[in-house]
Amino acid sequence: MKILLLGRGGQVGWELQRALSVLGEVVALDFDATHNPGGLCGDFTDLAGLERSVLQVRPDVIVNAAAHTAVDKAESEPELARAINALAPATLAQAATKIGAWLVHYSTDYVFDGSGTAPWKETDATGPLSVYGQTKLEGEQAVASTPKHLILRTSWVYATRGGNFAKTMLRLAGEREALTVINDQFGAPTSAELLADVTAHALRQLQNQPELAGLYHCIASGETTWHGYAQFVLSQARALGLPLKAGPAQVAPTPTSSYPTPAKRPLNSRLDTGKLQAAFGLTLSDWQVGVARMLTEISGK
Repeated sequence: MKILLLGRGGQVGWELQRALSVLGEVVALDFDATHNPGGLCGDFTDLAGLERSVLQVRPDVIVNAAAHTAVDKAESEPELARAINALAPATLAQAATKIGAWLVHYSTDYVFDGSGTAPWKETDATGPLSVYGQTKLEGEQAVASTPKHLILRTSWVYATRGGNFAKTMLRLAGEREALTVINDQFGAPTSAELLADVTAHALRQLQNQPELAGLYHCIASGETTWHGYAQFVLSQARALGLPLKAGPAQVAPTPTSSYPTPAKRPLNSRLDTGKLQAAFGLTLSDWQVGVARMLTEISGK
């Protein structure tokens, strides 16, 4: 199997390089062509270059881990967000159809309006609240136009590599004696590692069961709020012996309304993963397992 991976420098892309390597040859591209083999194009603002690269590599599978994920910034640069999140995936879908390749794409809970308390199912009506959510919805609709597609919607993604919410909490708790964190947004912190491993597992199965193509929700099990997430992080940090001025008890809850942002956040980011688990025979671990593992790794304990 020959796999073309786009967005190799991101959190999910980095983990995919590891997870996909067991399936065959992986050609991994970055936005910057100077870092790519043979000068191949991984720049999502260069649609012609993207198509040329796909046709040159002629992979069996295209995995798109690139996206414009600066949610607030997207509000002030909608054209760039649309180019990266919608137009580029559409170009990849067209190229995939030409060569008969599978196309794997990642989307987000931001395609929903965040209402209610029930976990969102793949069949639920979408209603994005932001430019980011709207452009991601357009992207997944474009990807769905090619028959051999796998779309994984996820949320609250983190990784050991790069910045993340947990690292920010550790830094702030090391500097301050009290923290205030939002407690009315619900979701499940999901590791890039989990997404990458699920992708590799699903791709292997799709080779024998192409009828499993489609849209799936993929997040860790369980749920929490950003406030609960922060308390868990600091509790684990204390157990690991990390120096903190503020512990779990010093994290005060606050509503989303107290932190106005350019892009409106969904309050309900819960996603129902029943379809994914049943189709691919998976069990998704509780969110605490991945976060605890990540904290152990970054602490060096």
